[in-house]
Amino acid sequence: MVVARLAFPINLALQQLQRRVTENPGNLRILQRHMSSVYFRSGAIKPKPEEMPFGLLAIFCAVIPGLFVGATISKNVANFLEENDLFVPADDDDDED
Repeated sequence: MVVARLAFPINLALQQLQRRVTENPGNLRILQRHMSSVYFRSGAIKPKPEEMPFGLLAIFCAVIPGLFVGATISKNVANFLEENDLFVPADDDDDED
């Protein structure tokens, strides 16, 4: 359902763009200028950009510290809530086993 809500405005915008290009062919030049980073002036396709050799390592270096920081923050917030009696787990739930 969320995808359908996102797809409708995108399709509507694409239809409006197509309508503008067909009404005024000069608008096509603006679209071509936007795509100029992919092609050379001669029309040849530019080579594939270089890939970072340590891409997976960079992802781990960003994700793992983020998980630790998030876990630390949530632990501190849970302790704060329990100390100030804002949220205290019920003891009755533990005796059901």
